[in-house]
Amino acid sequence: MARRSLIAGNWKMNGLAASVAQLDKIIAGAARLPAAVDILVCPPFTLLAGFAARAKGTRVAIGGQDCHAKASGAHTGDIAAEMLADAHATAVIVGHSERRQDHHENDAEVRTKAMAARRAGLLTIVCVGETRVERDAGRARDVVGAQLAGSLPDGTGDFVVAYEPVWAIGKGLTPTSKDVADMHGFIRGQLAARFGNLSETVRILYGGSVKASNASELLAIDNVDGALVGGASLNAEEFLAIAGVYR
Repeated sequence: MARRSLIAGNWKMNGLAASVAQLDKIIAGAARLPAAVDILVCPPFTLLAGFAARAKGTRVAIGGQDCHAKASGAHTGDIAAEMLADAHATAVIVGHSERRQDHHENDAEVRTKAMAARRAGLLTIVCVGETRVERDAGRARDVVGAQLAGSLPDGTGDFVVAYEPVWAIGKGLTPTSKDVADMHGFIRGQLAARFGNLSETVRILYGGSVKASNASELLAIDNVDGALVGGASLNAEEFLAIAGVYR
């Protein structure tokens, strides 16, 4: 079953009002990409509503970087999935390794956020991945398997999985093509065991120091349906070069 490719940019805690210039370049470049490629930009919350208004009617979708499990309440500093939707976001990232590490989020918490995103009608990108210590100990599959089991919502396969080897993020490192193929194949198998035929509709993104220089190799690997791009997504030319692999 053919799956639409997705190139998603996670801006993390970067970007000010002037960054709209990069968004404008991404919007212009995305218009020239094949129709079967989806483009998503996830800016910080301060820019989200403005970016969504700017991108309305274009090939570029705008998403959030996290959401709270509840729709409202006394949760200072948090943002509800419904608030993201109200700001015209169409997607949200949950369970990113930096959230799991910096904010000590566990799989159960990530799952409640994924369910909240579904409640609000958002496409959810659920992140999983192992640390260097876990990989060196031969536990990469065990860790990722447990994260999938605990973090993914039940029911339909209306979500995206992003595999991000934690040890590669922001360090300029990437696993070998064989390592990526093995892990993405493992993830596909785990999805099939749980969701049956629906697993074939789930896109699995690779995330971990993706850049223009390695995108062609990574995006050609079986079961790699796109990329979750970090630092390289802050530069429109680099980000579009990654997406341009699908020309």
